[in-house]
Amino acid sequence: MRSDGRSRAPEMTAKNDNNFEMSNGTARPAWARLWHLWIVIIPRRSITGRLVFGKVWRRHDGRRWIYKKFIEYANDE
Repeated sequence: MRSDGRSRAPEMTAKNDNNFEMSNGTARPAWARLWHLWIVIIPRRSITGRLVFGKVWRRHDGRRWIYKKFIEYANDE
């Protein structure tokens, strides 16, 4: 705790280029915060509980992978 009553920011250490660790465990690598396109062969449960396969959006929430259905759209120009 600082003298003005605010708490200090947690310390962060880098084990290597891809892994970050904070003293309170809240830091995540950049790829874990982003949705990326993935091809699923074995059906998985989406965030709504439905089964998804084929092209899906995938993101890691810190504990597990979560999936969303990928919907393609036509580019009308």
